[in-house]
Order: sequence, then structure tokens, then C-alpha cells
Amino acid sequence: MPTVNQMRQAVIICQHLSNFYQPIYLFRYDVDREEIFIIAGELESIEITIFNDGTWRYEIVEL
Repeated sequence: MPTVNQMRQAVIICQHLSNFYQPIYLFRYDVDREEIFIIAGELESIEITIFNDGTWRYEIVEL
């Protein structure tokens, strides 16, 4: 189950992606790692990981 901090951060990040018209292709909670993982962007090139304490990181994948 995601933590409150993870859920709050996920909503904020998804809202930012939406504000910039970036499609969200995958939104997944990994039970084993206790992380939320998001793939977004026109080319599915934005990867975002939200850790259980609410901190997050992103990576832009070059295609």
C-alpha cells in the first residue's frame, strides 16, 4: 500500500504532467520495492520513481 507521502507526491507529479500536456502511459505501484513508477511523455521517455518517503527522481530516456 502506498504511503500518504507517496500518494500526495503522485497526484502532484501527475498534475504537473497534465498541465504540460504530457500523456501518462504507465502508473504502477511495486509492492516488493514499495515504489510508484510512472512512464510519461510523448515518446514515453520520462521515467519517474516515487520512493516510500515521498522523495522522487526522474530520468529522461534518450531514444
